[in-house]
Amino acid sequence: MYLRRPPSAPLRPFVECLWASDGSGAAPPERARELVLPTGSLHLVFRLGGEPLRVFRDPGDSLGESVGCALVGGARAAPYLKDLSRPAPSVGALLRPGAAAALLGVPAGPLSHAHTPLALLWGEAAVAEIGERLAARPTPAARLALFEALLLARLAPLRRLDALVAEALAGFRGLRPVGRVAREAGVSERHLSRRFGEAVGLSPRSWCRVRRFGLALERLAATPGLALAELAAAEGYADQAHLTREFQALAGLTPGAYRRAAPAETRHVPLQAPAPDGGA
Repeated sequence: MYLRRPPSAPLRPFVECLWASDGSGAAPPERARELVLPTGSLHLVFRLGGEPLRVFRDPGDSLGESVGCALVGGARAAPYLKDLSRPAPSVGALLRPGAAAALLGVPAGPLSHAHTPLALLWGEAAVAEIGERLAARPTPAARLALFEALLLARLAPLRRLDALVAEALAGFRGLRPVGRVAREAGVSERHLSRRFGEAVGLSPRSWCRVRRFGLALERLAATPGLALAELAAAEGYADQAHLTREFQALAGLTPGAYRRAAPAETRHVPLQAPAPDGGA
């Protein structure tokens, strides 16, 4: 069972969605790994039952690395590869850009491009207690309700998103260039980039790049027969070659390979695990 829903009103400025899974069913060998594509946001995850998340350096890595059971996935501008062969009941939240300080107590910048153990931010005792309380709840829905309450309790009093960062995000979503957004905000582009990178975890240009890529993925999912040249034009890429380069940089795949993988969710691409000897 997998649940996904928006948070209650007090959390909505900081959390885009909440989710919970019962962890049932290991993935078959042809889908034993998953290429997770960048969103430009932070992810907060608790895996329950003692089975940590395992990630891999590249498709040929047969061992991988354990990154823990309670962790923060930082904002990224590149994909990462994770193990699906050891499922576990899980609860998580997708944070809105700029919300890290309000919920985690630290800005997003130091957390970017990495998985960070949550105990380093909240303390081992607090994280262990939360994990035990979540695991004691009998259903994903009950865990999700408790997780939401715990996030509300963690929300820093009187905390607001950085006004400059919020203004910049609105401008970037409106497709305004970085330089124009900085001028409209009355600051230098360098100052905007520093404040934005600290709060969001990516530079303004990297965040805009990831966002446009996400819009392209959504359009592909909505219109699977769309020609790539048309997709490139619709999303503002210079041409199809530019679109292909961005796919390879941000997904590690060409658009054609992405389509053949036919992911059920746009940013979660199933991959086959390598043979035991490391071969294909």
